[in-house]
Amino acid sequence: MAAEHSLILLKPDCVTKGLCGEVIKRFEAAGFAIRGAKMMRLSDTLLAEHYSHIADRPFFPEIVAFMQSSPVIALVLEAEGVVAKVRDMLGPTNSKEAPEGTIRGDFGEDMMVNVCHASDSPENGEIEVKRFFGADEVFAA
Repeated sequence: MAAEHSLILLKPDCVTKGLCGEVIKRFEAAGFAIRGAKMMRLSDTLLAEHYSHIADRPFFPEIVAFMQSSPVIALVLEAEGVVAKVRDMLGPTNSKEAPEGTIRGDFGEDMMVNVCHASDSPENGEIEVKRFFGADEVFAA
């Protein structure tokens, strides 16, 4: 199996609660290589593109407001099978359903305030990494 990339966004709740170090520590302990990292404020345009699959939903403005409530930290993680492994570590999107020991189960609150975004497929991982990082911001081993 070839190495994959996953985009991770440490969401505003992760940043404002001071959980970034703990979450990154868990990713590194799992053997994932960090190939890119930056703190950024998310623009309306970037959020509309990233969440285009739900941009027509009535709750979309609430998501935009939340995602713009503080800077986020964007990461590119690399490993064989990283997408599925990260999603297992995070637990279900709804933090209320996430078991203890998962990142969302330990730190999340609900469907939106759930610590991290992670790519949902290897294909989307590549698309999302290119959306948030320039070619010169992702580093090889």
